Amino acid sequence: MSGVSARVGHVAAGVVAGISVSGADVQRTVLPNGLTVLSDNVPGVRSVAFGAWVRAATLHEKREKMGVSHMLEHMVFKGTENRSSKEISLALETLGGSLDAYTAREHTSYQARVLDEHLRSAADVVGDLMFRPTLRQADLKLERKVVLEEIAMVDDTPDDLVFEVHNERLFGDNGYGYRILGTRDTVSSFTVDDLRALHSLAYRPQNIVVAAAGSVDHGELLSVLEETGWADIPGAPGVDFAAQEAVFEAPSYTHVERPGAQTQLVFGSSAPAHSDPERYAFCLVSMLLGGGMSSRLFQHVREELGLAYAVHTFSSFYSRAGMHGVYVGTSPDSANEAAGAVLAELARIADRGIPADELAAGKQQLKGQITLSLETPGARMYRAAGLELYGEPFRSLDEMLSLVDGIDEPMVSEVCAACFAPSRQTVVSLGPAPLTIL
Repeated sequence: MSGVSARVGHVAAGVVAGISVSGADVQRTVLPNGLTVLSDNVPGVRSVAFGAWVRAATLHEKREKMGVSHMLEHMVFKGTENRSSKEISLALETLGGSLDAYTAREHTSYQARVLDEHLRSAADVVGDLMFRPTLRQADLKLERKVVLEEIAMVDDTPDDLVFEVHNERLFGDNGYGYRILGTRDTVSSFTVDDLRALHSLAYRPQNIVVAAAGSVDHGELLSVLEETGWADIPGAPGVDFAAQEAVFEAPSYTHVERPGAQTQLVFGSSAPAHSDPERYAFCLVSMLLGGGMSSRLFQHVREELGLAYAVHTFSSFYSRAGMHGVYVGTSPDSANEAAGAVLAELARIADRGIPADELAAGKQQLKGQITLSLETPGARMYRAAGLELYGEPFRSLDEMLSLVDGIDEPMVSEVCAACFAPSRQTVVSLGPAPLTIL
């Protein structure tokens, strides 16, 4: 890679591959037990963002076990061999830090944010959660109620439920279309044995990526992981948790009848995968279409026509697939007009692309967003982890901005036609009455 100097050294814990670019320093180590560790030192801060990603989540579940990864993520917080649930909650909060977790479609993550002097505490707590949960029947009985309430909350929140339905219609009967929370039936069926089986297969060092960013030294991070037992967790026979090919359903229209004062609309289709070279061009188009108050949809649908309070684009990028869409919340009486306005804008972009002057201004906006997004330890932690999770090369900020500068009109026109044409959109409406213009 142009402008990149690599240096390789040796430490007791493993082999370190260090990459230095324009003052940034992302280092990578694979420990003997298979655990991958990355770090990014951020000068001028006193905190550390520490996270661990398990390469197993909703995508890898069987339909009848949908939501089991999310339930396991909940259950590890109920107690470990070393800490009660309350002690887990107090461990970092009393230090002024935070502890959180989430389940996505391709991975499950546990994260902490602490002062640099408390890195060992963060690694100890997160490691305790991941490797030593008690997974007791009594806790499952209680936590099942919590997750069922979480599902009920989504079902009772129209602007959450419409996204769930759209995702199901877009991906159909494969893991990308599953609900991360599961369903009432699947969650009600989980046993402690289900959780233990998943934990035994997935929560193994060779299936985990650790990333830290902020006031952190890579050698110190390796020492902390060794002191807190991460290096001692044994590997296990390989289980394939690789990302799968996404299968998209044919474009369709679905209406979910629901009484209320609003109709929720979602339009969407496939998008580039995380490592696809076209992703930057796609992000530029999506931003110009509905990424803020200056975007086309906001200005036209909200400001000029007054048809919605909320209108915006959204997207998700996975290892081997991507999806995007447009969300609009409008009144039932205005739903058809709002849908028509969105479809007309999609058609305009698909047919004409983006004019040169708008493209130039959009590049400046996107470069600003990228630059600002990388100024926190948390964002730098995510970037470091993404190198491993998505198999991407390290790019300095200048290299990323150069990719944005390289976006040209033919590239944008190709993305517009491939992703935004109205005929490609899967559409879902949720409200009192279906759309009549489709």
